[in-house]
Amino acid sequence: MRNAHHAQASHGIAKLALFAMATASGIAVANIYYNQPMLGIIENDFPHQSIAGFIPTATQLGYALGLLFLLPLGDIVQRRKLIIGQFLVLAAALALAALAPSAGMLVAASLVVGATATVAQQIVPFAASLAAPKKRGATIGTVMAGVLSGILFSRTLSGFVGAHAGWREMFWIGVPLAIVAALLMFFTLPSHKPASRMRYHTAIGSLAHLWRREGALRSAALMQAALFGSFTAFWTILALYLETPRFQLGADVAGLFGIVGAVGIFAAPLAGRIADGRGPHFAILLGALLTLIAWIIFGVWSSLAALVVGVIVLDFGVQSALVSNQHLVYALDPEARSRLNTIFMSAMFLGGAAGAALATAAWGYAQWNGVSVLGAALALVAVIIQLTEHRTRSATTVAE
Repeated sequence: MRNAHHAQASHGIAKLALFAMATASGIAVANIYYNQPMLGIIENDFPHQSIAGFIPTATQLGYALGLLFLLPLGDIVQRRKLIIGQFLVLAAALALAALAPSAGMLVAASLVVGATATVAQQIVPFAASLAAPKKRGATIGTVMAGVLSGILFSRTLSGFVGAHAGWREMFWIGVPLAIVAALLMFFTLPSHKPASRMRYHTAIGSLAHLWRREGALRSAALMQAALFGSFTAFWTILALYLETPRFQLGADVAGLFGIVGAVGIFAAPLAGRIADGRGPHFAILLGALLTLIAWIIFGVWSSLAALVVGVIVLDFGVQSALVSNQHLVYALDPEARSRLNTIFMSAMFLGGAAGAALATAAWGYAQWNGVSVLGAALALVAVIIQLTEHRTRSATTVAE
């Protein structure tokens, strides 16, 4: 079987392995969102322990730390062992969360859950490494569809389980899921030599060098940060907007928009194929323009139908650009794909955090009109970055 795995790595990635990687990625990333719908239930179990309110923050902080300090390992150790090991640690952290006797212990466990959930971002560049060059975009798109599925259904699952069984039971459910993902990776991933022999501290130190050296990485990271900030701005304020006298709808309806956002699952593989066929730059610009169009719809058409149409366009645009930017970034340096992903995803994560903060301020200042202007402005920044990158590439080609 191991020889077959080596052959697979040389000629592309088998459909079974690709499906397993997409499934495992979805299982991993879902853990970041389990606690959000259950926060009220958790706080009720820990009265007078205000630190319980920091559980989602701890999870997100853990994810950020995992992006920075764990992702670079993918370039210097065997990815198969790293991925399996992270899933096993994730399972242990989930068990610790389920058993937590205090809110402080749950916060600590959530930090580890967030950090180890970044295993999804170990899988994506590994899939890109295994893919045949002509199918790299489609391969990345398929794995990202798994990631998006995990994001989409995690809140629905945890909200249901938390309400009907309890928050500890949701974390217990996560334990066997993480173990199943580890087993999937054990039986389907090929052995893969590390891309680099550098030491860990050198790999961390090289992040700044890669940022300075790769202009295309800087453009992709900044552009995706702006788009994800625009995306996060919408989802941060949506529930508040639906509660206004215009709609008079509750948080349950806001949750249903996540189902509408399922279009992103289909956008990822399609964007990957477009990137393979017409090049990633076309798909990236298309994604940025669609994001801008979505905010124009939100701003000028004030109705529930506008929100539904806009969510579909927004999700399609942001996910198309994401997959295509990853296609571009992973092609820059095959020996540094994990470190490139560290930089790219960290920038995107920071952009999302900034988008949420700015959206809250915009809502307080000018309600939905302010949020719409903010979202459109961020999308426009992404369009300008991509057009500037296009002119730079054209000038370089002429000079050569």
